[in-house]
Amino acid sequence: MDMESNGKGTSLPNDGVDAYGFSIPQAWESYEEAMNEYGVVLNRRSMKWSKLLQGKAPIEKNLTVKRYVRKGIPNEHRSTIWMVSSGAQEQLQSHPGFYQSLLAMEHDPKLEEVIHIDMHRTFPDNVLFQSSVEPSQRTALYNVLLAYGHHNKAVGYCQGMNFIAGYLLIITKDEEKSFWLMDALIGRILPDYYSPAMLGLKTDQEVLGDLVKAKAPAVGQLMTQFPGIWTLVVSRWFICLYIDVLPVETVLRIWDCLFYEGSKVLFRVALTLIRHNQPEILMARSLMDVCECFKSITKGPFTQDCHHFMQKIFAEPGSLSMATITKMRESCRQRIIMEETR
Repeated sequence: MDMESNGKGTSLPNDGVDAYGFSIPQAWESYEEAMNEYGVVLNRRSMKWSKLLQGKAPIEKNLTVKRYVRKGIPNEHRSTIWMVSSGAQEQLQSHPGFYQSLLAMEHDPKLEEVIHIDMHRTFPDNVLFQSSVEPSQRTALYNVLLAYGHHNKAVGYCQGMNFIAGYLLIITKDEEKSFWLMDALIGRILPDYYSPAMLGLKTDQEVLGDLVKAKAPAVGQLMTQFPGIWTLVVSRWFICLYIDVLPVETVLRIWDCLFYEGSKVLFRVALTLIRHNQPEILMARSLMDVCECFKSITKGPFTQDCHHFMQKIFAEPGSLSMATITKMRESCRQRIIMEETR
């Protein structure tokens, strides 16, 4: 796969794939134009990041860094910042050889089987994950998922984790770093999303429903007509962390903030998509209309322009603190538990 450099932080492909190995979903001319424009932004951000990081010890969390993260982390710094801001780097350094020991242990045949089943389903159109490519990322993907399944036996393996591990490998190009970033996401940032009962995922769907009632009341009123609708329309958004829902560059910008600020960013993205597309959503007259609308609102120029989109997610929904999310989660979780134990 041939790549042409387009400044720091990104590359332009010359054989129909993007800088991450995915097929370009639109006409080459429009993609090239968009990436050239975004390349100017990335070059500017890259210089600022290089200056910020120059000669410094591990980066501290502060308002300056938070502002930098929200404006995008260039690819050459992305892996490092994700590792440090999520706590994954500290875990890696505190547990030398742990990842390798998980791969060396005797493996659970059932775990191996369920992971094997999803290998060919993981980014089949991405050249980096095709079995005919050497070295294929499939081996690394299998190793990360197998190690994590042994590490977190309560979760093991759940569909959706393969896509997350795949994205982590694309960015870090390192199995051990990807493993510890998985641990940060599944163990700390998104607790109970991938457990058998998926209580965390169910809770966050309910939280989003309550947030929509407050921040887009007309849509909230419409959605009450369809019990269980949030599971149908946003479970994939959350469990895949917007992979294969939004464009690759946009997903990576969201993940920059996810690792730095935590899971509240997932709600900001969902609320922005819903508020920005209220007129279209409110035209829905049936359950099928709503489902189709929620598929369509993730596509088009609004989400493709990742820089503008990220500016909107921190403006459109208004105030949304982690303390508010935590309080709403507690309430929704208790409501779900009570309903499931009736």
